[in-house]
Amino acid sequence: MNDMSAKVERPNAGPPPSPAVIFEAIVKQLAVAATYNRGEVTLAPHAIYTRHDELYVDAVTLERDGRPPKEEKIGAFKLAGLGALRITPRRFQGSKLHNPAEPRYAGTLLMAIEQN
Repeated sequence: MNDMSAKVERPNAGPPPSPAVIFEAIVKQLAVAATYNRGEVTLAPHAIYTRHDELYVDAVTLERDGRPPKEEKIGAFKLAGLGALRITPRRFQGSKLHNPAEPRYAGTLLMAIEQN
């Protein structure tokens, strides 16, 4: 008899990503690579903050599945949704789109890149 009530594990289930990876990437302005929504992304993290007791990363997507995006924009990524998170040797410059003074960061910002 086939037991359909068996626990089904998520693909790539593992320990949650460490915020230390994002902190290091922000300080050194190094891109990170991860799996997100079943695809590979390379991100330039600009800020890490909390929202509803969860960690979020605001980042510019540099590549999605090996291709650059059509336009530069900052996206909010839930840290728990970034699988196989790792720092790359790829350096990035801060985006003019990032504004660390945005009201949503008030009292929630843990770290952001230095604005030049």
